[in-house]
Amino acid sequence: MLTGIHILLTYKCTFECDHCFLYSGPFAEGTMTLPQIRRVLDESRKIGSVKWIYFEGGEPFLFYPLMLEGVRLARNMGFQVGVVTNAYGATSEEDAELWLRPLYELGIDYLSISDDLFHNGEEEDSPGKKALAAARKLGIPTSPICIQKPFVEAMPGQGQDKGNPVIGGGAMFKGRAVEKLTAGLPLRPWHELTQCPHEDLQSPSRVHVDPYGHVHVCQGLSMGNMWQLPLSMLALEYKADSHPICDALVRGGPALLARQYDVNHEEGYIDECHFCYLVRRALVDRFPEYLVPRQVYGLKEKE
Repeated sequence: MLTGIHILLTYKCTFECDHCFLYSGPFAEGTMTLPQIRRVLDESRKIGSVKWIYFEGGEPFLFYPLMLEGVRLARNMGFQVGVVTNAYGATSEEDAELWLRPLYELGIDYLSISDDLFHNGEEEDSPGKKALAAARKLGIPTSPICIQKPFVEAMPGQGQDKGNPVIGGGAMFKGRAVEKLTAGLPLRPWHELTQCPHEDLQSPSRVHVDPYGHVHVCQGLSMGNMWQLPLSMLALEYKADSHPICDALVRGGPALLARQYDVNHEEGYIDECHFCYLVRRALVDRFPEYLVPRQVYGLKEKE
């Protein structure tokens, strides 16, 4: 049952983090308009089961008035609302409170704030910490998002049931992370990667809607385009077993997806996400309707 809609307000971001699975950055393209936000919210209400709307990116605070109006509209429609930010504008706790007070007054239900080495380096009094302090002072429910550089937590023979290496740090190996963070990490045999451990592709509880109308069941993997077919209809008609990518992933993970479409691959990958992302990237031109947008695969859009 679909209970959460995450609005990717923009792909633009003040940072260009190594772990970003959307390839967001200052030069990324794609930002929603107010009419598009209204359309997403109207369709979310038609679905009936949606309770949460999240505004994220990229960095949604880059389009501050648009984000505030989106939050206001969503709250007025009875949704619980969250925002995800890197708090780049929190140059002091007082400044952070100035940015966050309108969200508090609109009744925001949750604020997630990135505060880690990727965003703020070794800075002890980081913008993230200032924003967290200001949010707590205002009474906004909040928590930090702290991603570390990947590290090996355990190797086979150290108490792991399946004998697989365990990678810590919280990074997902897709998007820019595949380019920047995979070097030197232990690999697993490709034929063992037979499931999707992070997303329920058969019955997703949340989807991400981007400025191009793509409805992502996983970043870069779309069930369809809501500018072409309304979101409420997409949600109603979606069946994993009739989707050319999701069907294989549900039945046998990235290993089956690679076999099914005869994708050349290496002998080992860090985990299922790593393998899945690279197989999907190899299939982008064969399935341009479902593996979108190209920029989340580090590819230029075709003219």
